[in-house]
Amino acid sequence: MTGGGLSARLHGQLLAAWAQTRPNALARLLQPLSWVYGALAALHRAPYRLGWRQTARAPVPLLVVGNLVAGGAGKTPAVMAVVDLLRQQGWTPGVISRGHGRQGGEVRAVTREATAAAVGDEPLLIHLRTGVPVVVGADRAAAARALCAAHAAVDILVADDGLQHHRLHHDMALLVFDERGAGNGLLLPAGPLREALPTRPGPHQAVLYNAPRPSTALPGCTGTRRLAGVQPLAEWWAGRPLPDDGGWPALQALVASGTPLLAAAGLARPEPFFRMLAAQGLALTRLPLADHHPLQPLPWPASTPLLVLTEKDAVKLPPGTAGRTQVWVARLDFLPEPAFAGALRALCAPFKTTP
Repeated sequence: MTGGGLSARLHGQLLAAWAQTRPNALARLLQPLSWVYGALAALHRAPYRLGWRQTARAPVPLLVVGNLVAGGAGKTPAVMAVVDLLRQQGWTPGVISRGHGRQGGEVRAVTREATAAAVGDEPLLIHLRTGVPVVVGADRAAAARALCAAHAAVDILVADDGLQHHRLHHDMALLVFDERGAGNGLLLPAGPLREALPTRPGPHQAVLYNAPRPSTALPGCTGTRRLAGVQPLAEWWAGRPLPDDGGWPALQALVASGTPLLAAAGLARPEPFFRMLAAQGLALTRLPLADHHPLQPLPWPASTPLLVLTEKDAVKLPPGTAGRTQVWVARLDFLPEPAFAGALRALCAPFKTTP
């Protein structure tokens, strides 16, 4: 077995250990490292809790949307759903983010002309989909100040991740889980948790499950993910609305004509995306990619005739950069249950100022 094959096998075994409801033998073997991880995390938090290091505050109320588990739990779709609901409730939101995987850490505003390499794939996707101001920066406090200075109307900030970023005070937090919940309940690397699962949400915290039912004992609202439709890459980049039929008949006709379809996904957990496509009756070949894959060089053969991508990958593939491959983009929406609107309103109400 090659080194890469061995690494992939060990990675698969580790993910399987995390997914167990109880720690298995591998998790118990790694548990001493989890104790070290927990101790180091506590040491990192202590200076802020004891007042030895200063905690910065954003100019306006700040809501962090994050997850306690490693790997994708649907945080970015949750951020976009939260932004839409906040606007419906009379807020003017902006978004700040570290911009995972981008080049450099300077504070930078996200624009339609920006590249994913410069600002991060998820911040660019959030800006393209919602249209709200988005600013990235390794110094999130500086990003918050820059956004509010440039957009005086913004009266609430949504932080895309940052639960473990203690330098910037967050007024509210939304904890996002998917169907995996807290896995085996252990800290990294023996389990998936970045920090211990609380027994109950804090006074300014709420829980949102990116799943049809709660996956932990914490009370919270649920939601569903769905593929809203597909459209050609150029139409998606132009911001055109989906056709009434979701674009599925056109793509299905291409596949039915005998054109091979390749589905690629640079996600932490690509398999649910592939299953959603297969549920539409599409015969496809799966190409799972590393999370935040840069798509440089293109990871599929140049001779690929037909390709469908996630939106998170599409932001790294401007029109005209895929050669002769016909590229379609699958739009993934997250729909919280109706009760979540009230939960979000209640979470933000203490920080709402009247003019």
